[in-house]
Amino acid sequence: MADEELHKTPTDGQMDAENAKNAPMDLAEAATYAENDEIPVGRIQEILNQTIDEKDMTPQMRRMMQRQQENTKRVEESIKGTKANPGWFVPVFCTLMIIGLIWAVVFYLTNYTYPIPAIGFWNLLIAFGFMLAGFIMMVWWR
Repeated sequence: MADEELHKTPTDGQMDAENAKNAPMDLAEAATYAENDEIPVGRIQEILNQTIDEKDMTPQMRRMMQRQQENTKRVEESIKGTKANPGWFVPVFCTLMIIGLIWAVVFYLTNYTYPIPAIGFWNLLIAFGFMLAGFIMMVWWR
């Protein structure tokens, strides 16, 4: 309540605060807000979505509509430019890193004999190879 009283606008004297929030804004009211730099953020999108003639708009409204169109275009272009990895990419690199970790832990817990007893300390190289492959994939992730 205190916030509503502190942020009164020129139209607050004409109607109560709840009706002022929900009432649609006409062009003249929007122009008075724009001149006083008091446009509520929630109302900006409502104003921009309205279909009105440019001759009925104030210069501030024209600039806002132009900025909105430029921002929308910029976002669409950046979305088109990004390339995403396929869905299997993240599970594969996580699995590779976990396999490498498990391989090294098993090697140490079994007193340097398993997972492959005949190759000895080369088991660590295999473990680090799995982890390195997973890490390299993680660096390529988008």
